[in-house]
Amino acid sequence: MSEIILQIDGKDVAASEDMTILDAAKKAGISIPTLCYHEELEAYGGCRLCTVEADLRGRTNIVAACLYPVQKDLVVRTRSEKIDRIRKMILELLLAHAPDAFDLQELAKEYGANKDRFEKDASFCIHCGLCVRYCAEVKKKHAITFVDKGKTREISFIPEISAKECWDCKECFPLCPTEALQAAFVLARAFTFPSSFLESAPAK
Repeated sequence: MSEIILQIDGKDVAASEDMTILDAAKKAGISIPTLCYHEELEAYGGCRLCTVEADLRGRTNIVAACLYPVQKDLVVRTRSEKIDRIRKMILELLLAHAPDAFDLQELAKEYGANKDRFEKDASFCIHCGLCVRYCAEVKKKHAITFVDKGKTREISFIPEISAKECWDCKECFPLCPTEALQAAFVLARAFTFPSSFLESAPAK
């Protein structure tokens, strides 16, 4: 596979043509914040925190680094006044859902985000999709799914599957960027099943 040279934050970076900007940056030791990215999963582009400026032959676009493919002569800026503004806004919106999440608080400090800017909707879920995608792509169990759309969108465990699969797995919990509160909360709701489910749970 042929090698491509692009520039990230003024540094020439060698990348293979199947890489994204995020892949190339990680290889070069250049940090780009992410919340929905996982190396074992297909790129999702849900959180948009990895937004960067991508300039190709004089035309600049705001793109998600985890989705945008590398190209010859591409010039990338991972930090700028505009990018920092975008990330700050994203973080403030996410903090309305998970104000106590450690990962969000650390990023909020870096970007000066105000966790009280927007009205709280403390669902703990920021729709990164890590749990849903990990269960589907890695575990091949499909025990978790998204329900509804837009503002009312949330994740839900599928009772018939989660009753059999989730008790001994729980591998999605540490993936959650909101300290697993959202996953634990939804799982606790999903465990409110008929007695047949409770009987299937292993005794402590």
